[in-house]
Amino acid sequence: MYILQLYTGCLSEAAYYIESEGEAAIIDPLRDVDAYIQLAKERNTVIKYIFETHFHADFVSGHLDLSKKTGAPIIFGPDTTTNFPVHIAKDGEDFKLGNITLQLLHTPGHTIESSCYLLKDESNQPHAIFTGDTLFVGDVGRPDLSSGNLSKEELAGIMYDTLQNKILPLSDKILVYPAHGAGSSCGKNMGPNTFSTIGEEKKNNYALQAQSKEAFIKVLTDGLASPPVYFSINAQINKDGYESLDLIKSKALAPLSVAAFKNKLKSDYIILDTRPADIFTQGFVPGSLFIGLEGRFAEWAGNILSFTLPILLITELGKEEETVIRLARVGFSKMEGYLKGGFEAWKKAGEKIDLIIDVESDELAMDIPHDPNLQVIDVREPTEFTEGHVKNAINLPLHEMTDLAQIANFEENQNLYVHCGGGYRSVIACSVLKSHGMHNLRNVVGGWAKIKEEGTVKIVKDARVLN
Repeated sequence: MYILQLYTGCLSEAAYYIESEGEAAIIDPLRDVDAYIQLAKERNTVIKYIFETHFHADFVSGHLDLSKKTGAPIIFGPDTTTNFPVHIAKDGEDFKLGNITLQLLHTPGHTIESSCYLLKDESNQPHAIFTGDTLFVGDVGRPDLSSGNLSKEELAGIMYDTLQNKILPLSDKILVYPAHGAGSSCGKNMGPNTFSTIGEEKKNNYALQAQSKEAFIKVLTDGLASPPVYFSINAQINKDGYESLDLIKSKALAPLSVAAFKNKLKSDYIILDTRPADIFTQGFVPGSLFIGLEGRFAEWAGNILSFTLPILLITELGKEEETVIRLARVGFSKMEGYLKGGFEAWKKAGEKIDLIIDVESDELAMDIPHDPNLQVIDVREPTEFTEGHVKNAINLPLHEMTDLAQIANFEENQNLYVHCGGGYRSVIACSVLKSHGMHNLRNVVGGWAKIKEEGTVKIVKDARVLN
């Protein structure tokens, strides 16, 4: 028996490769499935099953492409409806894999079809459970992402029953392999580890402590932030089906000359620049939106970009395919080429360029007393903002910057100094503001971390938000 967790940090997502006696199964595959096929080839195994724990909202699963390339069936739990062929398993149904068995446990609560897979070893003893978004390290799946006609309170009540009847009776020694780790928006407060045991979760997970159903529903539903805007889109794609990643790449990886790139811009396109933040600010194609590959790229793309408009790419040389794959993971399919030679080709052709002025936190401190039109924009999350912020700063979280009514509150004569936690999100924010015609901008390099470290700017904890 062999188990491999395949963790993708920028999505906080875990897929699993399980193998026994030349047969393999994949649980919750990402959209770029060639890695699983290559792994099976290297280990001289055949992929026999593709197990899905539920309809994922935070990424597009690779179930369809992997099934087409391997012939392996796609397995979902009870109450699943799809627009493509799947095997809908019964609660308790067993699947033999070499000398081991995976048993499907229907565990609704996060979604109606949510299921876990209990792995029994060669001696038919429970060894591990793959919990999807039902049980995380220190947390459980939020009940407000894909409820159909059910309220979050109703799904939370169903989750309570699931935990009481399916999870708590399991042996303490069973390993827990969830679909997500810290940073994912599929839960509220996941722990830092990517695996655990049932025993550890019984001790430390708030959701598995003794409490009434009413109390559980309240704690699970209180304080839920709004889900990322792309979650509902991804869940629907996973349910309805999608075109193959190979087809998407064939269109997206078309190299465009500067002239061809410019010609496309006569129509309505998104220009997406994925170079590092400190390089982007020094010069970019006017109108470009920045989302750098070095951060939580796919998540911010899903939150910021339109899914209806076609996308043109500007990347570091050699990063074109990585950019396309990571966009496709969260449901983007309308990429129509990249600028051949990157931004340098654009600049060498003598085309107009734009830039964002970077300032250090000590420069911000010097400018505040002398500029009555200076306005600090803090694009961190409200929870970050309330822990401390620059005096008189406005909190406009980055994920809310697609709301034009929010941006319209700024005056033309204001000089906007934008910062985040470390300098990544603020560059995204500046590019969004630039794309809407605001040019009196400064990006505070190093963000809140530098402001706090240097201590030259007055910090307070009062709440001031843009509304």
